[in-house]
Amino acid sequence: MSHVTEAPFATARQGDAGIDARRAAATPRGVAIGFPFYAERARNAELWDVEGRRYIDFGSGIAVLNTGHGHPRVMEAVRAQLERFTHTAYQVVPYESAVALAERLNRITPGSHPKKTAFFTTGAEAVENAIKIARCATRRPGVIALSGAFHGRTFMGMALTGKVAPYKSGFGPFPGSIYHVPAPVALHGVSVDDSLGAIDRLFKADIDAEQVAAIILEPVQGEGGFYVQPPQFMRAVREICERHGILMIADEIQTGFGRTGSLFAMDHYGVVPDLMTVAKSLAGGLPLSGVVGRAEIMDAPAPGGLGGTYAANPLAVAAAHAVLDVIEDEQLAPRAERLGQRLRARLEALRAKVPQIADVRGLGAMVAVEFAGKDGKPDPEFTKRVQQRARDAGLLLLTCGVYANVIRFLFPLTIEDAVLEEGLDILAQAMQA
Repeated sequence: MSHVTEAPFATARQGDAGIDARRAAATPRGVAIGFPFYAERARNAELWDVEGRRYIDFGSGIAVLNTGHGHPRVMEAVRAQLERFTHTAYQVVPYESAVALAERLNRITPGSHPKKTAFFTTGAEAVENAIKIARCATRRPGVIALSGAFHGRTFMGMALTGKVAPYKSGFGPFPGSIYHVPAPVALHGVSVDDSLGAIDRLFKADIDAEQVAAIILEPVQGEGGFYVQPPQFMRAVREICERHGILMIADEIQTGFGRTGSLFAMDHYGVVPDLMTVAKSLAGGLPLSGVVGRAEIMDAPAPGGLGGTYAANPLAVAAAHAVLDVIEDEQLAPRAERLGQRLRARLEALRAKVPQIADVRGLGAMVAVEFAGKDGKPDPEFTKRVQQRARDAGLLLLTCGVYANVIRFLFPLTIEDAVLEEGLDILAQAMQA
């Protein structure tokens, strides 16, 4: 018996509008759609919809495609694994490729101490398990996160996330013993001293420091607005953790794998976390995440306490090995720094023509531009107009920020120079229109 070669939904070809009507009828409104057109194929930093329109992709599936759409080496690795097996459940019948990937991550993540890695499927799942591990290792309940943070859409992820709309609205109550302090964002009047003072007040008013299991933070806030944590703050948090026996968790889900000009954003700080969550660009578009941490901490949960049916999926593991090879062989981290410099230079040059530009910031190619009105207040309307004008001209941009007034740039680090320049030209026109 031969396999069916054409899926039923492919027999009647429809345009974007037709598919979108079906989507609205078949899927819930809670799954928001950024762009109401439908992808048919993609290559590196370019994407084509079902009506043949071409777009330059400056979003990379929300930071998932540092190695671009369909990198040949990643595709070949997945094809080769597909011929061997697609699933055994690693917890039932393990395989060497996952062990080897754990060894690689233990070796390349910050710190020379003994480490271990546990694999999961999504970034939120990695965050959940990092908290589980921290609580198990310390026997403490409390966790501190930052305002503006995004750590996922599960209940623990939502509890840790420092942004109510749209992520937390209507979903409470959330897990307890979660506390937030303001992230240091000088642009919005919050200094490093303000943030550290808030932690101190938290210890005095709400929870004993000796009852805090972990402080979790993104080295560069993702959904929160691409705010880079000041080195002074990162060092102070590390000192607080050491003083009180608290574990420091670095959420590198969006910042990892070359995006910031280094393999991991924590490399910029000279500060080593106890636990690190990774996902997104780890497997080039296939679902794979992990928690990497100090061996003795990672070993705190008993056998069976960690895992998941699809954790360390063999196709995703094969892709991840290829992604790491590409990042190293094509020197994508140094390239990210060069690409980021070009982007920042273009944005800075536009300041004189676009008075709404309030800030240009970032590490490596993890860059953002923030917009404000004449009164200095966030301008989400202008931000949306720039995004829409760019889309109409064939450029996909993602917004972010607590006030929805930030455009974040996440183009593949493999983007061709000519395609990058074409995209930057469209961006400039959209901002000046």
